[in-house]
Amino acid sequence: MADVMDILDLQQPSSELTKGAVLNSRKKAIFDRARAVRRPDGMNREVFALMYNDNKDAPPLLPTDTGAGYKQVKARLGMKKVRKWEWEPFTNPARKDGAVFHHWRRTSDEPKEYLFAQFNKQLNIPTYTANEYNTHLKSNPMKWSKPQTDHLFELACKFDLRFVVMADRWDRANHGTKTVEDLKERYYEVLSILNKVKNTGDKKAYPYDAEHERKRKEQLTKLLVRTPKQIEEEQMLVNELKKIEARKKERDRKTQDLQKLISQADQQGDPAPTPPSNRKQDKKLNKKKIQNQIRPSRVDSMVNLESAGIKFNDLRGTGVSLRSQRMKLPANVGQKKTKALEQALIEFKVDPAPPPTDEICNVFNELRSDMVLLCELRTALADCKFELESLKHQFEAVCPGKTLNVPLSLINTPDIKQEILEESMSVDELSQTPTM
Repeated sequence: MADVMDILDLQQPSSELTKGAVLNSRKKAIFDRARAVRRPDGMNREVFALMYNDNKDAPPLLPTDTGAGYKQVKARLGMKKVRKWEWEPFTNPARKDGAVFHHWRRTSDEPKEYLFAQFNKQLNIPTYTANEYNTHLKSNPMKWSKPQTDHLFELACKFDLRFVVMADRWDRANHGTKTVEDLKERYYEVLSILNKVKNTGDKKAYPYDAEHERKRKEQLTKLLVRTPKQIEEEQMLVNELKKIEARKKERDRKTQDLQKLISQADQQGDPAPTPPSNRKQDKKLNKKKIQNQIRPSRVDSMVNLESAGIKFNDLRGTGVSLRSQRMKLPANVGQKKTKALEQALIEFKVDPAPPPTDEICNVFNELRSDMVLLCELRTALADCKFELESLKHQFEAVCPGKTLNVPLSLINTPDIKQEILEESMSVDELSQTPTM
């Protein structure tokens, strides 16, 4: 600033420091510091800058109009002539009395039908003749007579099927007392019969259960006239019902867990029981066990094949669940069975993830259970063949020159197998006896 003043040859203000100037500058600094607004903790600098402008003015509490809007502030008055309006009469086609009304209308507009006459919608109330009534519509005179039916349809045409108003305007002095349900029941009964008789395009029936409607209104009335004590008692019963349902769910959950444990125990299976034998044979075997231990059979120690299938968990009572969860393998199925099942699905060219419809879920689970059983049967067959070959070699070793020809179906029975083992051991004892 001093350089500019020198170039323009202007006198610079005196820069002498006085006590008053120092005090004024200090007061100004204190005022500016007090006027400055500190940014709150946790607020971003950009948000704080939007709230305050350069003059540090607070944001306005009410919206203000800047005047720079799209609306036209002043009317643009030209030199054109104003369109003329006339006070003209009009009639409403919806009225039957021919009343004449007046409204303002532009002279340039063509006369049209009254705009709001289009909202006058009329219901198509059917009519009937005396012959049709006597032939098709005649009812029990104690309930509905012809004058009562005629009066009903007159009110229906007059009040556009507003049955509450019709029941209020019903002539009780000449036609007795009728409720809203009685009027509706009779009207829809006549309407259904006339649609069938006149062969109109609308041949559908209009059933109306008046007794159900009366019970519904009666129950609604009982609900509305409850006392505070009855409402409190009902709320207490609802809370008790919720507790009972919670206990039932807990019982079902425990039952399901117990069922899972039982199914896991069934999957493990029990060894096949051996049939009872005679005492002599038991004594023989006990004596021979002391001298020579019988080699355990792999077939006898196999798991019962009846429980080899998969028992899928029942998802009933567990709340909302997907149907595809029914096809999920149980947790007790081992990895070996799972891989064998996958190989079987590939072998038989079966889709491993079919659409989970109800029928497909049941059939697919049964198919996989049968496949697991098939794999177990194949394993059992291989073990039986191996056992048969082992017994053959054992028999040929103790009885040279003899060949054992026993069908596979018989070699797996305990009696035949025991006889073969006894015979082989007896031959072994004879071979070990010293000769004289």
